[in-house]
Amino acid sequence: MSNDHRRKGYYDELFKNTFADQNESAGSDSDDNNEGAVGNVSKSSVVRPGYSGKLRKGQLIFDACFESGNLGRVAYVSDYEYDLFIRPDTCNTRFRVWFNFTVENTKYQQRVIFNVVNFSKTKSLYREGMSPLVKSSSRPSWSRIPQKCVFYYRCPEHKKKYVMSFAFSFDCEEDVYQFAYCYPYTYSRLQTYLGIIENKNYAHFRRELLGLTIQQRRLDLITITHPSNFNATNNSKKRIIFVTARVHPGETPSSYVCQGFIDFMVSNHPVAKQLREHLVFKIVPMLNPDGVYLGNYRSSLMGFDLNRQWQSPSLWAHPTIYATKQLLMNLDNDASADVNFFIDIHAHSTLMNGFMYGNIYEDEKRAERQATFPSLLSQFAEDFSLPQTNFNKDSLKAGTGRRTLGGILDDSTLCYTLEVSFYSYTNMLTGEMIPYTEEKYARLGRNLARTFYEYYLNEGLLRKGQHKTEQVCSSKSLATAISTNYDSPSPREHVAHSEDSYCQQYQNNNQNGNTTSKEHTTQRTSHKSSLKDRLKYDYDQLKRLNQTLNSLSCQGDGMKIVKEVGLSNALYIFLDSKTLECKMIYQAIQQPSTLCIPGCSTFIIRCAEHGCEMLSQ
Repeated sequence: MSNDHRRKGYYDELFKNTFADQNESAGSDSDDNNEGAVGNVSKSSVVRPGYSGKLRKGQLIFDACFESGNLGRVAYVSDYEYDLFIRPDTCNTRFRVWFNFTVENTKYQQRVIFNVVNFSKTKSLYREGMSPLVKSSSRPSWSRIPQKCVFYYRCPEHKKKYVMSFAFSFDCEEDVYQFAYCYPYTYSRLQTYLGIIENKNYAHFRRELLGLTIQQRRLDLITITHPSNFNATNNSKKRIIFVTARVHPGETPSSYVCQGFIDFMVSNHPVAKQLREHLVFKIVPMLNPDGVYLGNYRSSLMGFDLNRQWQSPSLWAHPTIYATKQLLMNLDNDASADVNFFIDIHAHSTLMNGFMYGNIYEDEKRAERQATFPSLLSQFAEDFSLPQTNFNKDSLKAGTGRRTLGGILDDSTLCYTLEVSFYSYTNMLTGEMIPYTEEKYARLGRNLARTFYEYYLNEGLLRKGQHKTEQVCSSKSLATAISTNYDSPSPREHVAHSEDSYCQQYQNNNQNGNTTSKEHTTQRTSHKSSLKDRLKYDYDQLKRLNQTLNSLSCQGDGMKIVKEVGLSNALYIFLDSKTLECKMIYQAIQQPSTLCIPGCSTFIIRCAEHGCEMLSQ
C-alpha cells in the first residue's frame, strides 16, 4: 500500500466521527463551504454601499475579535437594519449558533434591527421566548432583551431560512454595547477563578495540569477532598466522583453549573465537609479550552466534536479527551480507587429545565441504581425535571463520554450527562417559565453537590448532622464570598448583603439565642407527634427573623424560599419576604394526610404518596 493510501486511511479514520451528531445539525439552513473561511469582524464599520465620507455617529462599528467572540460578517440593509452572519466553528461549517460581539459609535436613541440570518439549527428556544443578552460599558451586568423585541421566523428574503431578529435602541453614545447568545464564560475567566481559589491555600483543594491543548492552553484538573485523602499512606479505598464540563464551547451554562459545584465543595459548609471527608472529587471544568477561546459553538480548533471522540481519542487531534480518558482508566484500574460517578455537564439549545441522560443496563439492580440519583436531584433542585430525564442507547450518542465510559468502567460506576437549558425552567407549582441567570445556573451546581450527600446518606456512608438547618444560608451566600475578587455576576451582588445578614442571624439564633442547640433539638423532637405542630413550630421560628427578612429584596414575583422544613427533606414553605405570610407549600410527605398550614389561611394542602395538591379554602 502506498504512503498516500495509508495517509488517506489514517485521516478517514481520524475524521470519521467529526460529523457524527446529525441530530445537532439537523435542519441546517446552509452548508456553504465558503463560510468556513470567514473570520471574525474586527472594528468593522458598516455603511451604505458607495459611501466614502468621514464616519459619522450612528454608523455602527462591529467587533468580535476578542476572546470567545463570534460574528463573521455584517451586511448593510439600511441605516436602521443590519444582517448578521455567525462565523462557523473553525474547520467545521456545520455549526453556527453561538454569537458574541460588540457595537459602538452609536447615536443617542438610535433604533436598529439586527437579523441573525444563518443559524445552523431550525429548532431553537427562540420559539419559546428566549432572547439575546446585552450589556454595555456603563451597565456591565447582563440582561435579556425584552421578548416583545425578539422575533424568530422563516424569512422570504433569505430563502425562507430561519432568522432571529431583535430590535434595540441605543441610549448612551459613549457606551460600547455587547450582545451574546448566552452568558459568556471565557477560558481567561476560568483561569482567574481557579487562581483565586488556589491562592487561598485550602488544604482540601488541589489544582493540577492534566494536559495542554493544541494551542497550548491549560487542561485543568481540580481535586477536592479531605487533606488525609491526598496522603498516599492512607490505605482506605477512595470513592471518586468525576465531573467534567464545557466539552462544547458554546454551552456556557455548564461552566456556571460547574463553578457553583466547586464553590460549594471548597466551602466550610458542614455538608461539604462531610463529603470531602468520605469522597474524592475530581473535576475537569473545561474540556475544550481552544474552542472556548475561539468562540466556537460545538467544535474544537480542528473542527472535531470532542464529545464523539471518547472511544478512540487521538493524543494529537483530541489531547484533552485523551488525557481525561487516560486518567479515568488509571483510576478504574487502581485498586485503591473506586470511581462511583462520572457526570458530564452540558447545556441544551431546544429544551427547558435541567435533566439527565443515562445509560440502559440489562441488569435490573444496576438500572435501579442508575435511576436513584436523578430522582434525588429532582427533590432538591426546582429546575430539574425528572420526566425529561432519559435513559437510552441512541446510536447517535455513541462516542460520548456517558456512553463510552458507561461501557468500559467498572459496573458500579454511574455515568450521566447533566443538561441544563440555555433559557429557562418551569416552576412546577405555577407553571411559570423562569429564565436562568448566572446565579440560577450556579445554584444547580450547589444542588448537585447536595444530592451527592443525600445519595450517600441512603448508602449509609454519611451521617445526618446539624447542617440540615443551615443549608439554605450557607449554600446561597457561598458563591458571593468566593467570587468577590473577579468579575462576579450582578444578581449575586444585589442580594449578597441581605442574604449574608439573614444567614448570620439565623445561625446566631440557633447557637446563641433563647434556646441552646440541645434545647433546640429537644423542642424539635417534641413536635414529632403532630405534623401540624411541627410546621407551626418552624413557622414561629421564622417569624423571629422578621426584622432581617424584611430587609431581603424581592425577586421576580416577590416570593422567596427562606426556610426548608426538615419534614423528610421534602417540604418547603414559601414566605412573602415583606409580609411573612405563607403563600404556598410543596412536596411529598411520607403519609397521606390533609392539613391546613399555619399562616396559610387561604390554602388547604392534601398530601398523598406522590405529591401535594393545593386546594383553596
